[in-house]
Amino acid sequence: MQGVIKSYDPGTGEGSVVSDTDRAEYPLAHDALANSVFRMLRQGQRVVFEVDGTQRATRLRLGSEVDMGTPDLGATGEPS
Repeated sequence: MQGVIKSYDPGTGEGSVVSDTDRAEYPLAHDALANSVFRMLRQGQRVVFEVDGTQRATRLRLGSEVDMGTPDLGATGEPS
């Protein structure tokens, strides 16, 4: 899934991410940043994540428009 960080507290490691697809909000798992390039998160940051068995966001990775499958509109404004 891909989404946007809604909140993050670096002191406690608590926060949440909102999914792009269904706008559901998922709290961050305690190990969400383990083995990740992230050491810190900021509100509005795009991430790719997985949802664990307790409905928490985990395994955060860098997100981008490409991950969403956004169509390339090119110069004409039409999908290519």
